[in-house]
Amino acid sequence: MKLVSRFALGVALVIGGGAVVATSPAEAKKKQEEPAKPQLQISKEERAALMPLQTAVTAKDWAAAQAALPAAEAGATSGDAKRYLGYMLLQIGIGVNDEAMQARAVDTIIASGTAPAADLPQLYSNQAALAMRVNPVNRAKAEAAFTRLLELTPNDPEVLVNLAKLKTEMKKPQEAATLLDRAIAAKKATGQPVDVSWYRYGLKIAYEGRMAPLALKMSRDLVTAYPTKENWRDSLLIYRDLTNLDKAANIDLLRLMRATNSLSGERDWFELAEALDNGGLPGEAKAVLESGASQRMVDLKKPVFAELLRTTSGRIAGDRASLAGAETKAMASATGQLALSTGDAYYGYGDYAKAASLYRTALTKGSVDASTVNLHLGMALAASNDRAGAEAAFRAVTGARADIAAYWLAWLSQRA
Repeated sequence: MKLVSRFALGVALVIGGGAVVATSPAEAKKKQEEPAKPQLQISKEERAALMPLQTAVTAKDWAAAQAALPAAEAGATSGDAKRYLGYMLLQIGIGVNDEAMQARAVDTIIASGTAPAADLPQLYSNQAALAMRVNPVNRAKAEAAFTRLLELTPNDPEVLVNLAKLKTEMKKPQEAATLLDRAIAAKKATGQPVDVSWYRYGLKIAYEGRMAPLALKMSRDLVTAYPTKENWRDSLLIYRDLTNLDKAANIDLLRLMRATNSLSGERDWFELAEALDNGGLPGEAKAVLESGASQRMVDLKKPVFAELLRTTSGRIAGDRASLAGAETKAMASATGQLALSTGDAYYGYGDYAKAASLYRTALTKGSVDASTVNLHLGMALAASNDRAGAEAAFRAVTGARADIAAYWLAWLSQRA
């Protein structure tokens, strides 16, 4: 994400019988094939003041050119004359490698008010880049130039990123993060891939600025575009840090971390297994411990894991034996609460079809948090490979759990 730094103005300005072309060498050949620019409207007096400067510039006699500058500057009073003067200043600045003079030249061209509209984007781009290099401490001029450039090219991803970088350096994180979000959307609209650094840069700014809604959106965009386990872990931990999760919601978050292979280290696996066991789901807790062990993320010989495995295993027989009766009571209950808890138990034992049926019963009976039920229904249907049903359930989640449902949807979109 570097600021532009090369000239490509390519405008031929003619007075008298000579011409000065302010352009980079790479542009010269291209410009020769283009229609000639109309001559400038410069008075006889202005032409007389400018001719010595043009002669010196054409000869690349930079010492003579600089000596002729004062008279040329004093004599150039009209907009066209000032623009012509600006392009000759630019040639001198390039010739003597003086970026301060190059910046002055671009400022002069813009201030003339006569630069062709087609040249303005490159002019403002160069004005911003030169302002940053000539006086990096004072970023206000570069900010103004990039802001004007953005007005001219509102959907240019690179301009958006450059201005975002500048806003960050100027301690304007809210504006920077919003610009990065726009840049990502603009880049996507071109059909080209967005570099992962854009997502991470925008997410970093939004997270450090505690801009929760934008940070969560950008974190989901990140894992949608680049669904690595590292990105999933970072995104979900950011979600947890920016959101006040209750115990049940934290379990759902950890479940998603497990689904995305972003649980990392024994601590994560133990946290999920312990939370499930404390939540009355010993079957799922045991499954998590055994899965962690099979992936060599958990050592079941360690006392803390061995004890947790022992206690969960000891509860499973009685818990499973109670499920049939709990299901019968849930179907007869006036509310959906027992259907929800029984569905969670079946989910933990991997009976996703039974779990989904009970979740639907819970929704029908009511007196439960519909968003929690729909979230769990989506998880069960996803595990049953009912992608359409899972997507519908996740999209039905509203309120406090809508964000975690959106992450589940991002995960679901990546499944084959």
